[in-house]
Amino acid sequence: MVPKRLKVLQILPALNSGGVERGTLEVSRYLLENGHISMVMSAGGRLVDSLERHGAVHVAWPIGQKSLQTFRLIPRLRRFLTEQNIDIVHCRSRLPAWITFLAWRGMPAQKRPRLVTTVHGFYSVGAYSAIMTRGERVICVSDAITDYVSSNYKHANPAALRTIHRGIDTREYHPAYQPDAAWLADWHAQYPQLRNKQLVVMPGRLTRLKGHHDFIQIIANLKAMMPDVHGLIVGEAEARHQSYLAELQQAAADAGLSGHLTFTGHRSDLREIFSISAVTVSLSGQPEAFGRTVLEALALGKPVVAYGHGGVSEIMQSMLPEGEVAMHDIEAASARCAALLTQPVAPGPMPESFRLESMLRSTLDVYRELTTPPH
Repeated sequence: MVPKRLKVLQILPALNSGGVERGTLEVSRYLLENGHISMVMSAGGRLVDSLERHGAVHVAWPIGQKSLQTFRLIPRLRRFLTEQNIDIVHCRSRLPAWITFLAWRGMPAQKRPRLVTTVHGFYSVGAYSAIMTRGERVICVSDAITDYVSSNYKHANPAALRTIHRGIDTREYHPAYQPDAAWLADWHAQYPQLRNKQLVVMPGRLTRLKGHHDFIQIIANLKAMMPDVHGLIVGEAEARHQSYLAELQQAAADAGLSGHLTFTGHRSDLREIFSISAVTVSLSGQPEAFGRTVLEALALGKPVVAYGHGGVSEIMQSMLPEGEVAMHDIEAASARCAALLTQPVAPGPMPESFRLESMLRSTLDVYRELTTPPH
């Protein structure tokens, strides 16, 4: 039997940056490459052009806006799902999932799309977050998330849970990758202070949970041992986090790191930055659901030092267990960085389940599972 051509609508608050957004684009592209129809509903953002360029349809709705007004979208969404003949509606965030579920529940069972949710994080336990476990299939992005859902949401149907690790494209992330000469020239023109330095990089948005103060202390410790070490904080400070950025800059100055620590702001070239760095660190104060940037750095053959919890621990144990340290053990993290800077250790091979193709194939399998009529 020829597989049905599916019309899939993914829903999330916005398309700016981050692992959720990138995964949405990757699934969208894969659907189109396999002859399906891809639609994405969000408030928009810098990734919309990329989405539309590969042939998907973007539907600009403020479905993630935290306002009671957003609930007025419920009847409108119900009509949209019906008129567009959506086969799969896939929710990736809590408020959009509530709007979608309330619209979906009010449709005749035989006419509504199949409902998929993805649990992308260790959401606070409660009724609001429970919506992410109400899909007919619930995708969990790591074993840690599957365990978290099973432990905290007893109503969640174990038969509906599917562990699908986030994946990266090994054609783009591999140990032999090197940035081109034009990129390097531009990089050194922007950051001449980084030339001939051993870069220790910390990626991620500037939020207090990411552990930037720990990173500053680690760089201070390394600087005392290795004067050619330079810290790199790569990530965007949103408007509401500008005071946190100023706090970090002051902390770096107080630690005597003004010439040894650089804040780059948002960058879309993390692959290139990882490839020229000596060590990447992950110091989140809360467990990460997966830890995509950790996997990207390891896939490029670069060592990582990380606090061992959540999805990051799964990656580290699979590829570089010697890079894992206990939470907030700054001295251990500093010593591990120093050891890897002195004698780099190549990460082990990437498990199949961490590869992009595996993630995409498994996601499409979930869609087909829901839409293939029983024999």
